[in-house]
Parts: sequence; structure tokens; C-alpha cells
Amino acid sequence: MSTAARVGGFASIALVASVGLAACSSGSGAGGSTDSASGDDIGVTLIVKTTTNPFFVAMEDGAKAAAEKAGVNLTLAAGKEDGDEDTQIQAIENAISKGDQGILITPNGPSVVDALQKAREAGLYVIALDTAPDPADAVDITFATDNFTAGESIGTWTAAQLNGEKATIAMLDLFDDKVVSVDYNRDQGFLTGMGIDTADAEKNGDEAATGSYSGGDYEIVGNEATNGAEDGGRTAMETLLSKNSDINVVYTINEPAAYGAYQALQAAGKEKDVLLVSIDGGCAGVENVAEGIIGATAQQYPVKMAELGVEAIAKLATDGTAPETTDGLDFFDTGSALVTETPVDGLDSITAADAADICWGE
Repeated sequence: MSTAARVGGFASIALVASVGLAACSSGSGAGGSTDSASGDDIGVTLIVKTTTNPFFVAMEDGAKAAAEKAGVNLTLAAGKEDGDEDTQIQAIENAISKGDQGILITPNGPSVVDALQKAREAGLYVIALDTAPDPADAVDITFATDNFTAGESIGTWTAAQLNGEKATIAMLDLFDDKVVSVDYNRDQGFLTGMGIDTADAEKNGDEAATGSYSGGDYEIVGNEATNGAEDGGRTAMETLLSKNSDINVVYTINEPAAYGAYQALQAAGKEKDVLLVSIDGGCAGVENVAEGIIGATAQQYPVKMAELGVEAIAKLATDGTAPETTDGLDFFDTGSALVTETPVDGLDSITAADAADICWGE
């Protein structure tokens, strides 16, 4: 890709940031405050899902850099694993007790909603990062990837690569015991990109098991939870291969799950026969694209989410202005880009080399 093309591709992301943070005056609604404060007086707590995933480690790094620049007192907290709501609830209660001005959180599930409401009632401004809670208005605003669009891009790419061949699909999702927006938006976006009719847009696994996609026939072998982890991806892939060894398309919720799935495929001698796609865009995942392990991934920007979140709370605390959602959406879109070494005509993408320049993690 030419330098000009790269600049054009990333300019839209920068434009989103400049528009979204052109804030409006905050009133006295939940979480809002018009009391000004100096940077040293501003307390912000970042609560991520887990620190076992490089995505959330990168988010912490972005928040620390932004907090240092703004002179914000930053507290870090994390669930013990993806889905650990209890630890996140305790961190929310701690932020309230400390008198923080705001909370940044990647919610681990619906049980955190009541605690977030208590935080807002106490005057804290609450921003969700990466994952909107359910309901979405349980926070003041969400800064996140458009996960449906990201999923749609890898689905469109997959359908084009099949060139009319039957798609025998394994769906490696996040959870099977709770419903979170990042899970169903990515899953349903992927299927929509494939041209497969989805039933309930907020539910995984209820679409027809067989039917037609945009290029031919499909069969969904099943949906398995991975908890967003490498070992979960490996186990989920093994389970689905035991049901149907002809799988040739594997959707994964994130790149750790994708690499686990690859290990299972490799053990079965099927790694060269499958289109493996994912969403994340971390440095390890981008390298997997370069090596041909992952066919395509949608890169997202956790560092930007955290940086903008810290900046937004600092700005609100100092001059009373609050961030705005992206036009046409109910959240602030931090952007995404399709990463592949096999581009598709009419579908915007960047190469692994391009993505490596802006990836996160190790």
C-alpha cells in the first residue's frame, strides 16, 4: 500500500477523534459535574477485564501515558479473568470511596451495571471502553470499536475468499453463560458480512444452521465459548472438529482464541485447509497474519480508547465539557481497519506491515 493510501486510511480515525472530543457543556445529569478541578485533584480509575490479554495491558499503558500528561491520579484495577464481575464491582466501590471524578471500564458482564449506577449517582463520570454495558445507557458514554462493522469486514473478506465454495463454519465466541455486546456484535457482524441472515441481532447461535451465504451454501457446525483465551480457543476448536472435520471457516472473537484454534487445527493436520479470521490487531495477531496463520483480522485501537477516556474525564473535571458520540452512533467510534495479505476488490484493507506500525502488545 502506498504512503498516500495509508495516510488516507488512517485520516478517518483521526477525524473521528477530533469530532468526538469537540465536547458540549455538561449539565448536572448522572456522572456530570461542572465543578472545576486541577489535574492533581482529578482521580480516575481504569478497570479492565483482565491483564492476561495484551489488549487490556495496552489499554492500561495508554491510560498511564495520558494520565501522566494531564496530571491525573490514575488507579488501575482488573478482573482476575475475563468474566470476573465481582472484582470489577469491588473496584467500582473503591473508586466511589476514594472520591474519584471518573471511571473507565471494560465491563465483564451485566452484574456490574448496578455498581456503575451507584457510581454515577455519587457524581462520577463513567466511560465504558471497548465493551458497552447492557443497557448501553448504564454509562455516560462508550469509547469503542464499532464491533459489528469490524465483524462485518472479516465476514465480507471470508465470503470473497471462498469463491462460491460451501462454507462449513465454526463460531468461536466469548461466553455461553452471559450476554455482552462485544460478543454478539462481532459474531453477528461476521455472519452479516458473509451474507447469512441472522435472527435476533443480540443473540449468538440462533440463526439457521444451514442455508445460503452470499457466494453459495453454508453450514454452521456450532458456537463454542472461548472466554477470549488461547486455551479456550483450542478446546472450542477441538470440540467443533469432533462434530465436523470438514470445517473450512473459523470465526474467532479475538486473536488469543484464534491462536488456540490454530493449534487445534494444526494438531489435526487441517491448518492449511481453513480460513481463520479474528478481531484485535495486536502485534502478535498482526504477525500471525503476516505468517498466514490468520487470514484476516480487524485491527482496533485500545491505546486510543484509554487515552481519549482519560482526556475526556480530565476535560470534564476542569472545564465542565463532556465528550460526544460519533454522528449516527450511540457511542464514540475509535475506528478499525481490516488487516490481510490477500486484499479483496472494493473492501478497504491494510497489509500486516502497515498494521505492525500501529499495533499494540508484543
